[in-house]
Amino acid sequence: MTSGNDMLYIGGYTPETGGSGTGLTVVREDGGTLKTLAETAAPGPSFLAFHPRLPVVYAVLESEEGGVAAYSADPEGPALLADGASGGSYPCHAAVDPSGTWLSVANYGDGTVAIFRLGSSGLFDGRPRLFPAEGHGPDPARQAGPHAHQSTFGPGRTLYVTDLGTDRVRRFTMGAEPVPHPGGPVSVAPGMGPRHMARRDGHWYVGGELDGTIRVYDAEWHERGVVPATESTGPNLISHLEVSPDGRHLYAANRGPDTVAVFGIDGDGGLTRVAEVGSGGLWPRHFTVAGDHMYVANQRSDNVVTLPLRDGVPGPAGPAFEVGSPSCVLPAPA
Repeated sequence: MTSGNDMLYIGGYTPETGGSGTGLTVVREDGGTLKTLAETAAPGPSFLAFHPRLPVVYAVLESEEGGVAAYSADPEGPALLADGASGGSYPCHAAVDPSGTWLSVANYGDGTVAIFRLGSSGLFDGRPRLFPAEGHGPDPARQAGPHAHQSTFGPGRTLYVTDLGTDRVRRFTMGAEPVPHPGGPVSVAPGMGPRHMARRDGHWYVGGELDGTIRVYDAEWHERGVVPATESTGPNLISHLEVSPDGRHLYAANRGPDTVAVFGIDGDGGLTRVAEVGSGGLWPRHFTVAGDHMYVANQRSDNVVTLPLRDGVPGPAGPAFEVGSPSCVLPAPA
């Protein structure tokens, strides 16, 4: 019998969104090898998020007009339950709050953050609350306007959204209705281009897609440290960051050198480089850790690669699972 512990859901780009994938793919891990359970056609589901209690998986549909959809989290084949507009252009990330009440969508194209209320069935309840933005950063090519990139629900009923275009982390208070945080957004290093972030014990780790750094911030958002995400001297566009389940390591995927960097997390939240290993493909867009394996979605080599973990450090790449233009890989809830 298949359980959430050995299943992965893969999203990616399809021909109508510049890729070669088919939509949503469900796979099962079997002895280090991934095997297909089901495929469901979907137009460019570039990022996925699960409801915390219900068998529902959400996907942003990354196109200029912007879409978001809810599917049944069914290993025999996800079925479309509902879909609609994302409230902005080119949505690239989605996250559900721990209570299952709100779904936040980051629209990269115009920077709009869309927050959907979820009903008791996990489906969209009414129109989204839309939060557009203004501003720019010092890079005229990449920061001419706001570009919301990742939503993260944090402590204190606060939603954090990285904005690559304005070098800010936008904040929202999640009460009866979401509202901008009274303290306003947080500014990070100019030209950093914050993309994804992770949190552990009151410290935030933010990856700069444009400057190739990982910066450490305390709970009050004072910068406490900065490290390069790769030892490579060539161009690097950081993609995803994630803290290991035991809290000992921070992982960072590097597009360009095509590696996964591993940092030890010190007692004061600081980072110490431990290792840097090949991602097993080209352009590691996203990764996830499940059990004693890391799974890396290599967008440009059309594969998801299994990396065995030993004491928290990924080993040499194992078998590659072929799938078109993968950009997100997530373990199914247990």
